[in-house]
Amino acid sequence: MPPLTPIQISVINASTVLADDDIRPVVAALQQQVNNDFLPAWGVGAQLTFIPAGSPPPAGTWWLSILDDSDQAGALGYHDITPDGLPLGKVFAGTDLKYGYTWSVTASHELLEMLADPNINLTVFVQSDQSTGILYAYEVCDACEADNFGYQIGNVLVSDFVFPSWFESFRAAGSTQFDQARQIQSPLQLLAGGYIGVFDVNSGSGWQQETAEKKLSETFSRGNVGSRRERRRTPRLQWVASHPHKEIIRRAEQYRQRVQLSRVRRPAA
Repeated sequence: MPPLTPIQISVINASTVLADDDIRPVVAALQQQVNNDFLPAWGVGAQLTFIPAGSPPPAGTWWLSILDDSDQAGALGYHDITPDGLPLGKVFAGTDLKYGYTWSVTASHELLEMLADPNINLTVFVQSDQSTGILYAYEVCDACEADNFGYQIGNVLVSDFVFPSWFESFRAAGSTQFDQARQIQSPLQLLAGGYIGVFDVNSGSGWQQETAEKKLSETFSRGNVGSRRERRRTPRLQWVASHPHKEIIRRAEQYRQRVQLSRVRRPAA
């Protein structure tokens, strides 16, 4: 049997805050993470190709788009799926830099979750009794997403991620490895700053977020434009395909012009 062709993912620089040379070493580290850590744990591999600013990605590839913020995603037309109807992940590097987060951790987070659940529809059902139970979103980085739980690949900080065993409620504490960095000790455990999407099948309240503090946070809002949380609670029939890349490049130039004009006007104000 011939070997399976790995998933082809285009990592696209669509940001105004990161240069191509800022992103290239991160892509190399992400490729190492997929090959050495994620593939052995999850059985899913990928080949990453960096797409410099202004260049089009090959047809038929999944996209991991490095953007400034969710406003830019909406303005340029990076919606829910690629123009070919394939998975699309978004990294809001400008937002991360604004709030002091590490954008490479976010890139790792989005990449691994896209590989584990590309259609954003997988869940695990934990049944309490004959008539009650909770659905847990199949998100592999949310439980341990904080920067301080990430780990280094060379000089690049990447996200920790859970193993399939994390979703297996029958596992005893300490009985197996639950995450790559060995910081989680039991199934469904959330580290500080972590969360997981939950759906109580009896409550009728839809998707909520359970945090490490064991509090539920309602998620009736769609969330940031294009975020996985937004798409998970949005019926797939309402998903919107991204614009063709030529149109995105044209819009990106207009976006950069608006950003530059805003920067010029701000000191004058």
